[in-house]
Amino acid sequence: MSETTDNQKQSVAEDPANLGETQQTGAETGREAGAERERALEAEVERFRDLALRTQADFENFRKRSIREREDAVKFANGSLLERLIPVIDNFELGLGAARAEGADSPVFKGMEMVARQLAEFLTQSGVEAVEAEGAVFDPNLHEAVGQVESDTVAEGGVARQLRKGYRLRERLLRPATVLISKGAPQQAQA
Repeated sequence: MSETTDNQKQSVAEDPANLGETQQTGAETGREAGAERERALEAEVERFRDLALRTQADFENFRKRSIREREDAVKFANGSLLERLIPVIDNFELGLGAARAEGADSPVFKGMEMVARQLAEFLTQSGVEAVEAEGAVFDPNLHEAVGQVESDTVAEGGVARQLRKGYRLRERLLRPATVLISKGAPQQAQA
């Protein structure tokens, strides 16, 4: 062991530059390892920064979606109630038509007409509007066709007659209008 140390001392004594090279090579290796660790840490930081940004974006999208769903829930909360009320309104309108047949001076007609105005006001305040179809161009998104009829006044493909009113709650359709579609003017029988 002392021989090795003596050889090293002799080697350094003969070539003092050799000691500097050995120390320099060790320092360069240490710097390279440090630089490699630094690059690895920077990559890790960048990965976590990207993850944080993505998580933040996902959370922002979730927040916006939650707000939109809450607004829709409030906007259309009464939808099922109003859907169940529509057949009652249909029957009421039939009764109003029968009371109208008794005459405009009939107390029953006057009372039913007053209730009809209140119902119409309630529906308007609730955001419900009737889908008026008669004379309009047939729209399968708003109308339900149940047949065709000849018509002198309505062009072919238009709504000739409305059998039952349709209703929508804001932009959502509650019930399509039931209609008859025009086939056009009746054909003249040729003799």
